Amino acid sequence: MPLSKTRIGIIGCGTISRTYLQVMRTLEILEVAACADILPERARERAAEFNIPRAGDVEVVLGDPEIQIVVNLTIPRAHAEVALAALNAGKHVYNEKPLAVTREDGRRILELAAAKGLRVGAAPDTFLGGGLQTCRKVLDEGAIGEPVAAVAFLMSHGHESWHPDPDFYYQPGGGPMFDMGPYYLTALVSLLGPIRRVTAATRITFPERIITSQPRYGERIIVRTPTHVTGVMDFRSGAIATIVTSFDVWPTGLPRIELYGTEGALSVPDPNTFNGPVRIWRPATRAWEEIPLTHGYTENSRGLGVADMAYALRSGRPHRANGELAYHVLDVMQAFLEASDQGRHIEISSSCERPAPLPVGLPEGTLDP
Repeated sequence: MPLSKTRIGIIGCGTISRTYLQVMRTLEILEVAACADILPERARERAAEFNIPRAGDVEVVLGDPEIQIVVNLTIPRAHAEVALAALNAGKHVYNEKPLAVTREDGRRILELAAAKGLRVGAAPDTFLGGGLQTCRKVLDEGAIGEPVAAVAFLMSHGHESWHPDPDFYYQPGGGPMFDMGPYYLTALVSLLGPIRRVTAATRITFPERIITSQPRYGERIIVRTPTHVTGVMDFRSGAIATIVTSFDVWPTGLPRIELYGTEGALSVPDPNTFNGPVRIWRPATRAWEEIPLTHGYTENSRGLGVADMAYALRSGRPHRANGELAYHVLDVMQAFLEASDQGRHIEISSSCERPAPLPVGLPEGTLDP
C-alpha cells in the first residue's frame, strides 16, 4: 500500500527553496501542497517550476487546513515572525538555520509550540547525511576511544566578492558564526552531545567592506558584527573543543572538523555537505585511512530533516533536527559573542538530547526502516 503523504507548505521561495523542492519530491512521505513568498509572483514562478498546486502570499499556506508542516525558508531575521505565525495557525514548523537570531525569539517559538502541542524542527539537517552518520557510527563503536578534544574551522574572506546582496552577512544575526556556525555546532553536538560552557575572543578586522560582485559593485558595507570568532567549548561529556569561524582570512590548509580520542582520531567531512570523505587515524597504522560510508543520502539532501519530522509525527518518536537542538546551538552562538564582550566563561543554560543515529541500510527515499 502506498504511504500516505504529509502535506507541506513552503514560505520563502528564494534560491534555497529550489534545493529543498528538488529533494522533497524524492522523499516518499512528503507532498508540497502550496508555496508562498513576500513577493507572490516569485512563489508562483517556483510553483510552476515544481508543479505545486497553489501559490501566493503566506495565507495560501497558513490558511490551508490540510497543510501539516510549514517549512520556513525566509531570511533569518524573519524566521521567528513566520514560525510564530505558523504555530498560531496550528501547524508544525521547520525553520531554515538559525532557529532565530536572538535567544528571546528562539524561546518564544519553543514555548508557543509546547503550549499548542506542536513540533518545531530546524536546519541544518546535514548531520543526517552519509558522511556525518558514518562518523557517528564509527564514534559510537569506540573506534577512537573516548573523545578528548575536537577542532573546527570555517575560514574564508567573506561574501562581498561573489554574493549579489551581501549586506546581511555583516549585520547582527550574521557574521561567520551565525551564518556557518549552525553547521559546525550541530555536527559537534550530534557527535559529542550538548555543551556545558563556552568562552571566546572576537574581532572586526575590516570595519568597512567594499562589494566587488555584481550588480552592486563598489558599494560599501558598514560591518556591525564580529567577523572573526574563536570559541572554546566544554562539553557535558568532558570533551573540549575549539572552533574558529572567520570572514577575515585567506584560504588555509586547516581541516573542517577533527575529533581526537584516547585511541585515535577522526577526520569529519565538511558539515555543510552530506558526503565524505571520512578518515580515521589509529596507532596501529599511524596513518590517515579513508573509510567507506555506511549510510546513504550523500548528495545535497536538504529536506531530510523535514521528512524525518513527518515520520516522527506518525510514530510519536522524537525527530532528529528538532527545536531543542537548534535552540541549544543558537544559545551557544550568542554566548560566544557575550563571552568575548564580557571577558569570561559563560555557562550554557540550555541543553538537548544527542539526536538518535539513523539506522544503516535505509531504503532510498525513506528515513524509517
